[in-house]
Amino acid sequence: QSYSHRLQHDMYFLTSTSRLNEQVVDKIVLQLNRVYPQILTNEEAEKFRNPKASLHTRLSDLLKHLQKKGDRHCQEFYRALQINAEQLFNDLPSRKILKTPDPTEVDTDKEQYMLNDRGPVFFLACFSMAAGLALFWYCCNSETQVIGRARRILGFSPIIIGRHVRNICMLYLEDVSRN
Repeated sequence: QSYSHRLQHDMYFLTSTSRLNEQVVDKIVLQLNRVYPQILTNEEAEKFRNPKASLHTRLSDLLKHLQKKGDRHCQEFYRALQINAEQLFNDLPSRKILKTPDPTEVDTDKEQYMLNDRGPVFFLACFSMAAGLALFWYCCNSETQVIGRARRILGFSPIIIGRHVRNICMLYLEDVSRN
């Protein structure tokens, strides 16, 4: 993207609800006036630093003026913005577009969301299924000796989902500890 196009994209963000205060705008205008090559003439700098006009108007006029002047002028504006308001520079919408990774790379944040979008109920259902299969395998295995009543309880517990499961497991543990 050209800097002019980026500035057009960022114009609303920069001019909305006092993102830039008066001191920062003055610093940017002065830097654009004093940088080599001179981006703003002395008359233009005075016009954009005029305290009689509102900050929103001055900033809008400055951005439109820089867009008309060309890509180099817009690039210098971004450089001045980075020097004088780095946090705001990093939050620009055009910077976020530039920060998007290569389409062939895996976006780890997006991948993490995609793996976790099913929620806790899905996890509990999968865990219950795995626990039920493990208990079923344990109970049906001919090598293990399980008492008849405990075998019925273990075989029945995956079906009951709720507060009764805890009570049944506690009864089974008490029964095993007595033997």
